[in-house]
Amino acid sequence: MKAFSAYPAFFQLSRDGVYSVRFRDFENAGSEGRSLEEALHGVHAALIGAMKACVARGELIPEPSEPQPGEELVRLAPSLGVKILLVNDMIRTGIRPSELARRMGILPQEASRLLNLGHASKIDTLARALEALDLQLVCSVQLREG
Repeated sequence: MKAFSAYPAFFQLSRDGVYSVRFRDFENAGSEGRSLEEALHGVHAALIGAMKACVARGELIPEPSEPQPGEELVRLAPSLGVKILLVNDMIRTGIRPSELARRMGILPQEASRLLNLGHASKIDTLARALEALDLQLVCSVQLREG
């Protein structure tokens, strides 16, 4: 499975001084602001919102595209990347949150929270959820490029 660690985004400054950030992988996701910091502040919320919309439609969250010239990578929290893998596998296999809860021996509300892309989850709990789906979380570390 491909890692969900970062999505390419196009950053642009308009003639009227507005910064915008757009994602090629999510047509309707982006952020704007009078400063780059202001535009960046809303980027993660916009990205998570677009991912939640995919899940609500029963669609897989798309894998990040390879960056193109002029794009920058917007990094995701490692736990969010793992959560995306979990959610996509459940969509792919048709496993319902209640079934995940049963397999993990947790309450259905806990499983719903675990699958909520906007809710922080512990990596150990996500690893247990993946194991309940007969998947194994494997981590690696590498030197950053550049």
